[in-house]
Amino acid sequence: MTRTNTLRTTVVGSYPFPAWLEFASRNLHQFGSADIEEMIEDAVQVAIQDQLAADLDVITDGEQTRIDFNLSFYGYLDGIEQESEAPRKWGPAAHDQRGKHKITGAVRAKHGLGTVAEFKRLQKLAGPSGKVLKCSVPGPYTLSGRLDPNGIYADRWEVTEALVPIVADELRKLVEAGCTEITVDEPSMSCYAYKEDPLRFVDIFNRTVQAVRGKCFLSTHLCFGNYKGRPVGKRTLAPMLPAFLDLAIDEVHIEMANREFAEIERLSDFAGRMRVAVGIIDVKNYYIESVEEVVFRIKQCLKFVPADLLSVAPDCGLSQTARWASRQKLKNMVLGARAVREEKGL
Repeated sequence: MTRTNTLRTTVVGSYPFPAWLEFASRNLHQFGSADIEEMIEDAVQVAIQDQLAADLDVITDGEQTRIDFNLSFYGYLDGIEQESEAPRKWGPAAHDQRGKHKITGAVRAKHGLGTVAEFKRLQKLAGPSGKVLKCSVPGPYTLSGRLDPNGIYADRWEVTEALVPIVADELRKLVEAGCTEITVDEPSMSCYAYKEDPLRFVDIFNRTVQAVRGKCFLSTHLCFGNYKGRPVGKRTLAPMLPAFLDLAIDEVHIEMANREFAEIERLSDFAGRMRVAVGIIDVKNYYIESVEEVVFRIKQCLKFVPADLLSVAPDCGLSQTARWASRQKLKNMVLGARAVREEKGL
C-alpha cells in the first residue's frame, strides 16, 4: 500500500505526558478504575489536540497509556518474572541502570499487547478529523532487549524468535480493527547493525510483517536514542546498507537532525526503494528550530529524495521532550513543510 502525500508531516508515535498524568501514574492506588479510564482518555485527548493544533497530516494517541515506547508491553507477556530493581541506582542515567525481566517459561501474550484498544480509543477521540491515524508497535528484536533468557531460551536471538509471532499477531489484529498505518519500532536494530548481521535483522523484520504486508501502510523507525535514552552503538547508517533496503516497508523513518544531517546522501539509497521520513526536528535539543530552518533542511533533503517520496518528522518519539517544546517544534515543522509546498507549487 502506498501514499502519495507530498511532504506529508508525521510523527513516530510518542508524545509527552501532561504533568498531572505523570503524578497520577505514580499514585494509581488513590484512583478507582473509572478514574483511571477517564485520565487515560483525557491524556489521549491532550495529545490529539496538540497534534491537531500543529495540523500534522498523521497523528497518533501519543502513546499515553505506555511507559516509554515499549516498557509497558512486558506487562502483557506471560512466562516472565518482572524485574524488582535496577542493577545500578546511582550515577549518570544510562542503559546499565535498566534491569531485565527474567524468563520463567514459554513467552506468550494470551490477550495480545493492548494496541488494538489504543487504536480504537484513538479512533473514537480523534473523530472525523480527516487525519491519518497511526499506531506504533515495538518490533521483536527491540522487545527482546529487556528479557533475560534465563536458560529457558538459548540467547537473545531465540527470545526474539519467540516474540515474532506475538508481534505479527498484534499487527494482524490492528489491521483487522481498521488501522491503515503502522510503524514497527526497531531502534535496537539500527543501534546494533554495526556489530550484528544486518541481513538477519531484515529476515526477522520481514517475517514479522509478512501477514500484513500490502494490507496497511507499513513503516519502521531507525534511530540512535531519544532525549534520555543514550545511543548504545555507532550513530551511522553505513552498517545498515545495503541490507536494510530490503526491509518490507512502505516508509523508513531516519534520524537526521540530531546528527547534523550526516550521511544525508544516503537518503537517496532508501528513496530508490521506499518513502523516506526524515527527522527534521531534533527531539534531544531544546533549541526550537525556526520555520526558516525547517524550510532549509527540507530543501537539503529534496536534493536526495523526490518530494512525492519525502515525509517530514521529528527524529524520534517526543515522550521525553518537554511538552512546551514539542508543541512549538511540531508547529514550526508543519509550517516549514507548508512553506516549501507553496514555494514549489507542490
